[in-house]
Amino acid sequence: MRTLLVALFCGLIFTANAQDHTQKIGYAESDYILSQLPEFKKIESELKTHGDQLKNQIDAKYADYQSKLKAYQNMPATTPDPIKADKERELASLQENIQKFQQDAQSSYQKKTADLMDPIYKKIGKAIEDVAKENGFTFIINPNIANGGDILLFSDEKYNISDLVLKKLGVTPTPTTTPGKTN
Repeated sequence: MRTLLVALFCGLIFTANAQDHTQKIGYAESDYILSQLPEFKKIESELKTHGDQLKNQIDAKYADYQSKLKAYQNMPATTPDPIKADKERELASLQENIQKFQQDAQSSYQKKTADLMDPIYKKIGKAIEDVAKENGFTFIINPNIANGGDILLFSDEKYNISDLVLKKLGVTPTPTTTPGKTN
């Protein structure tokens, strides 16, 4: 899939360059842009709080299960079978509830992440589009694709529009060191 993307991208560039030699290609580092936005720091904090709350609930449920499991394991050998069977059903039910809660918690966290991040992604996308049009760029590439792989093997820093996008968003960039970037 990655090879196909690179081949398609190269084909588009070569085709465009054959027709017009004034193509301008830039790139924007979405992780860098996100890290500079004050609202992203607030979102990170909110997601951490939400995640911690879910984790605490899971931990409490698991501690209750462990306590009841230990009590079951410490039951005297003379405990009647119906009582043992009742405790086993209770433990099985608790285990199922913990698994369901873990799945629900994961869904809740993913939904909260999407709800909080979608508006910021749209805002950044609009700013990138505006900056690209205002500065005559034909293509803007995100050099970091899924799983951390770069789509470009070489990129000239003078075409990095990340700081222009931040300025468009009303944020003054602060100097940071990112992989492949020196200040």
